[in-house]
Amino acid sequence: MAEYRRILLDGNIVRTRREGDTLVAADGRSVGVDQAHHLSPVQPGKIIAVHLNYRSRVTEFGISLPSSPTYFQKPTSALNAHRGAVVRPEGCKWLNYEGEIAIVIGRTARNISPAEAGDHIAGYTIANDYGLHDFRDTDAGSMLRVKGSDTLCPLGPGFVDDWDFRGKTIRTIVNGEVKQQGSTDEMEWDMNYLVADIARTITLEPGDVLLSGTPAGSRTVYPGDEVEVEVEGLGTLVNHIVSGPVPIRTDCGAQPTESEEVLSTALGGDWEFRGIRAPRR
Repeated sequence: MAEYRRILLDGNIVRTRREGDTLVAADGRSVGVDQAHHLSPVQPGKIIAVHLNYRSRVTEFGISLPSSPTYFQKPTSALNAHRGAVVRPEGCKWLNYEGEIAIVIGRTARNISPAEAGDHIAGYTIANDYGLHDFRDTDAGSMLRVKGSDTLCPLGPGFVDDWDFRGKTIRTIVNGEVKQQGSTDEMEWDMNYLVADIARTITLEPGDVLLSGTPAGSRTVYPGDEVEVEVEGLGTLVNHIVSGPVPIRTDCGAQPTESEEVLSTALGGDWEFRGIRAPRR
C-alpha cells in the first residue's frame, strides 16, 4: 500500500510519494508533510456522489433507503485540498460537513459487474462533501448549488492504493470534538457496487471520483471552525471555514432560505423535537 500526494513544490505541481513524515518527488526533492502546500491528490473529470448509503444516516432522518442508490454530481470547480479554506458565502448560514471516502477510478469502466469493479479502482482518498443548505429549497433535486458551490469538495491529503475498504472507521471532528463516527460496514452498497452501478450507463474514466456516503451526525459549521475527516488507513483531511467577503447577489436567482426542510437537514432530522437552534455566526 502506497500513498501519493500532489503538492506545490518550488512553484511547480509535483506528484510525491509519502515516506514517513516526508514527501519525496521523483527527482529527489523532498518536503516535510506538515510543511507541504497540498493540492487535490487527483484531477477528476467528474465527481459523482451517492445521496444515502450509511444506515446510521438513514435512521437519523427516520426514513427508508430506496431499493437502489441515487446520485448527484458535483462540478470539478468545487474541488479543494487538504488545509484549504472552505468558503461560506456572505448571506448564507447553513453550511454542513459530511465526512466521506472517495473512490478513485484507475481504468476506464463501462458495463462491468460488481465483481469486476475492483479491477477498475485505482485507490481511495478522503472527502468532505460540504453542503450549503441555504439553497436546498431551490436545488434539492440537482443539489447543484447545495453541494457544488466553489470550495465545497475537499479531497486529500493523499491518494492511497491497495486499501481494503471493509471494516474501516470514519470520523469527523470539529474543533477537536468528534461529531461523526461510523464504519464502512454500515454501507448498504459497497465501493464495488457503486462503481458498477454508475458504469452501467456512464463511462467512468481514470481519475474520476465517486463519493460513497456519510454516516449520521452532519451538522452546521461556522467561520473559524476547523473540520477534520479521519479514515482508518487513509489519514486525516483538514479544512477550515471562512466567510466569503462578497454577499450572494440579490439581482438574480433564488435567494438563501431557512425553511423547515433547510433547518431539518442542517440541524438533524429531529431538530424540531429537541428544540435545538444553531448559534448565528
